[in-house]
Amino acid sequence: MRLTRLAVALIVALPLVTATASAGPFPGPAMIALTGVLPAVAEATPAPGDDFRLTAQTVITASGDAMPVAGQLAAALRPATGFGLPVVTAAGTAAIALVLEPGHPDEGYRLDIRDARVELRASRPAGLFAGVQTLRQLLPPEIEADTPQRRRWVLPGGHIKDHPRYAYRGSMLDLARHFHEPAEVRAYIDQISRFKINYLHLHLSDDQGWRIQIDSWPRLTEVGGAPGTGVGGAGGGFLTKDDYRDLVRYAADRYITIVPEIDMPGHVNAAQVAYPELTCDGVAPKARTDMRVGYSSLCVGEEIAYRFAEDVIREVAEMTPGPYLHIGGDETFATAHGGYLAFQRRVLPLVGEHGKTAFGWHEIAQSPAAAGAVLQYWGKENSHPAVATAVAAGARLVLSPANRAYLDMRYDKLTPGGLDWAGSIEVRKAYDWNPGRLLHGVPEESVLGVEAPLWSETLRDLADIEFMAFPRLVAAAELGWSPRATHDWESFRARLGAYGPRWARQGVRFHRSPQIRWS
Repeated sequence: MRLTRLAVALIVALPLVTATASAGPFPGPAMIALTGVLPAVAEATPAPGDDFRLTAQTVITASGDAMPVAGQLAAALRPATGFGLPVVTAAGTAAIALVLEPGHPDEGYRLDIRDARVELRASRPAGLFAGVQTLRQLLPPEIEADTPQRRRWVLPGGHIKDHPRYAYRGSMLDLARHFHEPAEVRAYIDQISRFKINYLHLHLSDDQGWRIQIDSWPRLTEVGGAPGTGVGGAGGGFLTKDDYRDLVRYAADRYITIVPEIDMPGHVNAAQVAYPELTCDGVAPKARTDMRVGYSSLCVGEEIAYRFAEDVIREVAEMTPGPYLHIGGDETFATAHGGYLAFQRRVLPLVGEHGKTAFGWHEIAQSPAAAGAVLQYWGKENSHPAVATAVAAGARLVLSPANRAYLDMRYDKLTPGGLDWAGSIEVRKAYDWNPGRLLHGVPEESVLGVEAPLWSETLRDLADIEFMAFPRLVAAAELGWSPRATHDWESFRARLGAYGPRWARQGVRFHRSPQIRWS
C-alpha cells in the first residue's frame, strides 16, 4: 500500500508494534511495524506471519561494491545478537542478501522480508546503506546494546519501497565559534547517518577562530586556532589537512558528503588578526570572543583580498572530493553594497574554476554571478524577491529557515544553553513546515533540499551537540527524505517516542521533549 494521508492516519491509530514473537528460550520482543521507522518510508506492504528471525545460522550475502555496506550491517548487529553473521558471496536461504541492480531511484532501495530470507536491493551502495538504516530500526531497541542480549531477533514480514524526496539532506556543525575535536565530529556523523542525512556542512572560519590548515597562509591556524579562540575564550584548535581528509573519508564511508565553508567577505576578524594586511588600514583588529556579528570585512577594493580568497578556495577544494564549496556571504554589514557585489562577481566564479559548485548563504542572491550557485536560505520570512529572482535565473535552493531549522535555538525558555534570537523551536515547530512551499515564487523543483544548522556559541562538548540536535534533527531528516504525503505530526511523534530507548542505549544525550510520549 502507498502511504497516503489516510493510510498515515490509520497507522497512527495502531501501535508501532505488530505482534509478539512466539514463545521460546529467550523473551520475544514486540515487533516493530514496517511503518514505524524514522524517517517515514515511501511505501510499505506488511505480510503478517512472514517474519524473518535472525539466528546463529544467519549469514549476510553480498558481492562487489555491496560488500562494504554488508560489512557495516554485520558489524552493527553482532554485538547485541552475539551471532557471527559472516559476510559471504553466496549462501542458502537463511540469509540477509544485499544486491546491487539497476532500476531503483537514486539512493532508493527495496527491502523484502520473508520468513526464510531478507533481500535488500538498490542501484547504488548509498541506497543499500539507506536500507540498512531502515532494517536496523525494524529490530527491537536492544539491538543497540554493545553486549549480547537474551532476545529473539525478528524482522516483520513485508515489503518496503523507499526513496528520498530531496537529493540534499544536511546538517551543519559550527567548528569556528567553538572547536569540536575530530572524534566529536565522527560521533555526530555516526548519529546523523542513522536518519539518511547525506551532507555535513562544516563552518570552518569566523570572527572568533580559523579551523582549517591553509599552507599558503599558515598564521590563520597559528593565530586563529590558538587556545582561547572560542566564544567566551573557551576552547581552541583546528583541523590539520590530514584531520580534514580523515573526516571526509569517515563521512564518505557512511555516504555523507562534507561541505566546507569559508565565510567571506564578512566574518573574517580571526583572519585579519593573523594577517593585518587583509584590513583596509593594515592594522590588526583585536581578537574577538564575543557573539556580535557584522563588524568585519575583507578590504574588497584591494587585490590581496582576492589573492587570499583564491588561495583558500584552491587549497580547500583540493582536499574536498564533494561537489560543493561554501563561501558564506552573510551578515556583511561592514561591506559596502557595491563592494559586496564586486567581491561576489570575482569570487563565485573562482569556486567553479577549482572544480566545485559555489554554495553560499542567501545574501549572495544579490549578485548575478549567483545564477549557477546553491543558495542557503536562513531567513524567517516566507518571501524573498532576490532569492526568487536568482532561482528563476538558475540557482538552486537549500532551505534552513532559522525559526524552524536552526538547532542552536532553545527548545523553550528553560533550555540550558542555546540562543533565542529566532525564537524557541520545539519539536513540532521543527517538523510542521513544507520545504516545497516555504518561499513564495520558488517552485519545489528548484529546492535541492533542507539543512539543519547547529551553531556553537553555547556548545562545549559532544553532549551539548547531541542535546541541541536530537530529536529536532530527525524532523529535518524526515522533511528531506519522506514523501509529502507521509507528513503527519501524530505519526512522527509516535515513531520518535519509540526511538528514544535506542538513544538511551547508545548513551546519546537527547532532549526529552514534553511534546513526545517517550517509550
